[in-house]
Amino acid sequence: MASASSTIQRPLAVMMSRRILSVAPSTPAVEAAQLMRDSRVGAVLVGEGTTFLGILTETDLVRKILAERRDVQQTLVSDVMMAPIITIEIDRSPHEASDLMAERGIRHLGITENGRIVGVLSVRDLLRYFKNWGTL
Repeated sequence: MASASSTIQRPLAVMMSRRILSVAPSTPAVEAAQLMRDSRVGAVLVGEGTTFLGILTETDLVRKILAERRDVQQTLVSDVMMAPIITIEIDRSPHEASDLMAERGIRHLGITENGRIVGVLSVRDLLRYFKNWGTL
């Protein structure tokens, strides 16, 4: 008999990335952008210690730095990050995650378990899921 916490009943646990990349709020945006490039991710969490304060995405870099002609060397992550991080509990459905992303106009969600961020889910993860296993 499968337990209530089995991965089959918790598809977000399977879909999300458990590799959480983070930077300090005082990190120059250019360093965060290089980390995202080198790690091939579209977002990094912004935190101090084990506390996450916000999220920085590729969209933030384009819209809040490049489009506004800000100096990428001088702009700090804390100046352009989105805060607070929008999250969803790990036991919610992919449809709920998709709806939340659409409602909030975002491409990344923090996945929480018992109130603590344990992973990140991207819109690309959802697309892969719906293409292979689910329906919209």
